[in-house]
Amino acid sequence: MRFESRDIESYAEPVLANELRAGEVYFAVNFGDQQLLIPFVEPKVFIGRNLDEGDTDLLFFQSFETYAAGIRYNPNADNDPAAFNVRGPEDLKHIFEYEKALDRLLAGSLRRRGVRE
Repeated sequence: MRFESRDIESYAEPVLANELRAGEVYFAVNFGDQQLLIPFVEPKVFIGRNLDEGDTDLLFFQSFETYAAGIRYNPNADNDPAAFNVRGPEDLKHIFEYEKALDRLLAGSLRRRGVRE
């Protein structure tokens, strides 16, 4: 098995708010250290915009596990904060489509090997 060769940008390319599609899975990629060697990857489902009355420019995400289990957001109930989170359009710096999330992981792999950007 061989993985295709690819160029990886030195900077992150998160998804843009206007590109988000309800029901699609995105990936939150964060690092636990300053050297960006220890990644945390969490799949999240974008479930929509402004789901509560009076919301303005709010983006709603749900954990993949709860979404896959059939749990849905209810604006009239106390939703589990571990399952749902809300972000503003400016808070997407760590949310990626699959291939761009993979680029961040590959960049971390290169950093682990001591390859300079």
